[in-house]
Amino acid sequence: MNEYHENDIEVEFITIVEGPPPNFASISSDWPASLHEGSESAMFATCQLRTLDGGSLLDRCRGAWREGRPVHLDYPDGEGGRQEADIVAARVESLDQGEVLNLWVCL
Repeated sequence: MNEYHENDIEVEFITIVEGPPPNFASISSDWPASLHEGSESAMFATCQLRTLDGGSLLDRCRGAWREGRPVHLDYPDGEGGRQEADIVAARVESLDQGEVLNLWVCL
């Protein structure tokens, strides 16, 4: 598990270990901005990730948010490096093919 401190607060990470970078879709709604703190203008997007245990990932996000800690998505950038995005909302959906974690992020 990644460990990182942002202003002396431990950040919770949801990490994509293998596979391609997520496909981010722009959001035209303003509601994600109401969940994100910061003074700078930010771009919000959504993505879907297949998962084996979406409930556990969602519990980790909720636990961190209850404690006032940020949650970051750590993902491959497609060029051998890593990128991070601040997760502002999450939802798990069960499909015939398995569970999908829907994330709303600040890029």
